[in-house]
Amino acid sequence: MIEQTTRRVLQDDPVPATEKLVSLFEAHTDVIVKDRRATYYGHQVFLTTGKSGLILDCALPAGNPADSTWAVPLVRRHAQRFGTAPVQVSMDGGFASRDNLTAIKQLTVTDVCFAKKRGLTVPEMTRSQWVYDKLRRFRAGIEAGISLLKRVFGLARCVWKGPTGFHAYVRTAVLAANVLLLARARIT
Repeated sequence: MIEQTTRRVLQDDPVPATEKLVSLFEAHTDVIVKDRRATYYGHQVFLTTGKSGLILDCALPAGNPADSTWAVPLVRRHAQRFGTAPVQVSMDGGFASRDNLTAIKQLTVTDVCFAKKRGLTVPEMTRSQWVYDKLRRFRAGIEAGISLLKRVFGLARCVWKGPTGFHAYVRTAVLAANVLLLARARIT
């Protein structure tokens, strides 16, 4: 911390985010900047879900990679885990780019919906406006699952220490959320 402060204040040397120590208690904490909004401290978590609502995959990248760099890897991870790429994909606007659309479609995905179009047209992404709207609504519904993970299962603040503890905490929360969803389905 002293070296970082000396560099920044006394030597007027900018310290890259990857080298910054932002927490004395959790040295592995990352600086997360969302577009031009506020700066957060923590870790990114990428979740993949299906129409059942179950969380099918949970990626925990190191650092603060741009969402757009994870669009294709997330689809590839799904294909590796389940033996085939999904038929339809719906992603947040941060994943949107023409290159990602092309690469995802080459993985045999029929419809790709980005919440923000970023210069892409609906016919380029999906078969019809109806499919695009359906996929956007599906993605909006995923936000409820994320909220559940944050509020009910504690993902808003991890209390297990160290990077290993963080990974275990997130995966345990995901497992608990899936068990709850399966129990609710079993009851009805």
